[in-house]
Amino acid sequence: MIWTMELASYLEDAPWPATKEELIDYAVRTGTPIEVLENLQELEDSDEPYESMEEIWPDYPTDEDFFYEDEGEY
Repeated sequence: MIWTMELASYLEDAPWPATKEELIDYAVRTGTPIEVLENLQELEDSDEPYESMEEIWPDYPTDEDFFYEDEGEY
């Protein structure tokens, strides 16, 4: 399973929390690339819903991963 920012972006508006089946259904309905569907199919079968993309892709970058300087400091 290989995730990229582009592939993960297709799930930004997914109905979180969601089970594996719900995510696959969402991906099919929204026309995501086949790579997204393949990645979702590789997830563990579980009745527990995934709360966010971070649970699917632990290395998913969040806003905290980016350092933003104040514009006045150079």
